[in-house]
Amino acid sequence: MRELTRAGVTDVVVSPGSRSQALALAAVALERAGGITVHVRLDERTAGFFALGLAVETGRPAAVVTTSGTAVANLHPAVLEAHHSGVPMVVLSADRPEELRGIGSNQTTVQPGLFGPAVDHVRDVQAPSSGSVDVATVRALAREAVAVAAGHTGQPGPVQLNVAFREPLSAGLRAEDVEAVPEDEVDLDHARRRAHTGLPVAELEPDAEPGTVVIAGHDAGADAERIAWELGAPLLAEVSSGARFGRNLVVAYRDLLRDPAFGGAVRRAVVVGHPTLSREVPALLQRDDVETVVVRGPAADPYDPRRASRSTAVTTVVSDVRVTGRTTAAHRAWVGRWVATSRALLGDGDAGPDLDAKRSTDRGERNRYLRDEVALRRRPVDRTMLVDAVWGATWPHDRLVLGASQLIRVADAHVAGKKLRVHANRGLAGIDGTVSTALGIAAALEGSTGLIGTTRVLVGDLTFLHDLGALVTGTEEETHRVQVVVGNDDGGAIFRGLEVAETTPDEDMRRMMTTPQHVDVERVVTGLGWEYRRVETWGDLEAVLTDPAERLVVEVPLAE
Repeated sequence: MRELTRAGVTDVVVSPGSRSQALALAAVALERAGGITVHVRLDERTAGFFALGLAVETGRPAAVVTTSGTAVANLHPAVLEAHHSGVPMVVLSADRPEELRGIGSNQTTVQPGLFGPAVDHVRDVQAPSSGSVDVATVRALAREAVAVAAGHTGQPGPVQLNVAFREPLSAGLRAEDVEAVPEDEVDLDHARRRAHTGLPVAELEPDAEPGTVVIAGHDAGADAERIAWELGAPLLAEVSSGARFGRNLVVAYRDLLRDPAFGGAVRRAVVVGHPTLSREVPALLQRDDVETVVVRGPAADPYDPRRASRSTAVTTVVSDVRVTGRTTAAHRAWVGRWVATSRALLGDGDAGPDLDAKRSTDRGERNRYLRDEVALRRRPVDRTMLVDAVWGATWPHDRLVLGASQLIRVADAHVAGKKLRVHANRGLAGIDGTVSTALGIAAALEGSTGLIGTTRVLVGDLTFLHDLGALVTGTEEETHRVQVVVGNDDGGAIFRGLEVAETTPDEDMRRMMTTPQHVDVERVVTGLGWEYRRVETWGDLEAVLTDPAERLVVEVPLAE
C-alpha cells in the first residue's frame, strides 16, 4: 500500500472482507500516518463507482480493495465504465494462494483476467513462500500499475493487481509502525494523460467558405471552445462536455443539424470528446460530403461512427488541433446565424412575471405582477423546469452529476451556456452507480480541493432505485454535501420515445419497458439516514436547492 502511495495514489476505497484484511489494515494505518485518504463502502459495486468518482474529480487513479470471490465480480460495472471512458483505477483484489486454486476451496474462483478485455494490465501477485517480501519487486509492480492506469503507456483506464495471501492473513499494525511517505518521494505526475504521442497534431485553417462545426461530446473539456472560436465555427457542445459556454455555443444544435439550411451546409466537423446524446451528430459524420477530424480522447475506442455505415469519407484521428490563419467576417456571420437561430428556437422559455409591471407606478400593473408571481411559484414541475432549476442553482465551485435518464437529454436540449464541472457516466451510458459516482466526486471535491460546494446529482426514479446501496454508509465515515434530486416520472420515460412504442400495446410497454413502480422514497431514504424533501411546485424547488443539509434526497414528481 505504501508503494502505491509513493507512486501517486492518494485515495483508497475499501469494502470489508477477510482475505483482503491485510490490505485494508495497511491502508488505514497509512491514513493515520498521513499518507492517504481511506473511504469504506459496504458493498463492492458501490465501492467501484465511488472510486470512479474520485478519479474523475482528481484525475488520479484511485485504488479499490476487495476480498476474493464474487466481491471482485461486483466491481465489473464500474471497471467497464472506467475502461470505456478512460478513467484510471487500480483494482486490488485479494486472492487465495496458488495451491488453493482449482481444488474447490471456499470463496475461490479465477480472478486474474476476470474483467476480460476491459483490463489489459493484470498482474497475479503470488504470496511469498518464505522469507520477507521483496520490496523492490513490490515497488516496481505498484509504479507500473499506477503508470498504466494513468495513461503513461497508452489509454488510461483500470488495471488489476490480484494479490494472494496465505494464513495468517495479517498482523495488527500500529500507527507508530507505519511511516508516511515523504512528499519529495511521491510521484505527482500521475494525472490522467490525454496526449497521444503516436498521433499527429492537426493543423487546421478556417475554411475559405465557412462550413465547419465543432462538436464537443462528453468530457471534451474547455479546449473545444477554444478550437471553435479560433476556427470561426459553431460550437455544438453536449451538456457534460465541459465546453458548454462561450460566444459560439449553439444549444439547439439537434434542430439545426436536421435543417438543410444549417446541417446541410456543414462540410467539416471537428469532434472533441465522446458524443452520445443525439442521433443527429452521428448522422452528420456518416455523410460522404463531410470531412471529419476526431481529437483522440482518453476512452478505450476512438469515436468514429463512419465505421458503422457505408460512408466513403475518411475520418482523421489526431492528438490535438492547432489552428493557423484568421477568421473573417464570413465566419462571424456563419457562427452568428447558428447562434441567433438557436436562441430563436429556444425563445425566452418561461420568462416569468413582467418585471416592468413590478416597477410600475400603476397599482393594477403591480397587482398583475404579484398574481403572475404566485401562479409561477405554484406551477407543477415538469422536466424542463427541473433541469433549468438544477442548472441555475449550480455554480463553478459546485459539481453536477447527471444520470443516464431522459433528464440529461432534456438538459442537453435546453440549458444555457455556463462554465460548470458536469459529469455523467457516458462511457457505456448505463444507469449503474450514478449516485455512488457522485459521492466519490463529492469526497474528492471536499478533500483534495478544499472547495466548499455542493455536489448535485440529477437522476430519474429508476436510476435512483438502481443505486440505493450508495446511500448506505458506515457510521465511522465522513459525510459530504450531496443533493440527490430525483425526477420521478413513475418509470423509464426514456423508453416512451422509442419507435417500438408506436406499435406495442400500452400494457406490454408498461410491464416490459417503462416498469412503473410505487416505492415510498421518503421511508427508504430516511431509514438510511438521509434527509428527505418532496417538491411539487416551482417555488418549493427553488427554495430546496439552496438547502444546507449535508445528505439530502429531493423527490420531484414530474408533470407531463
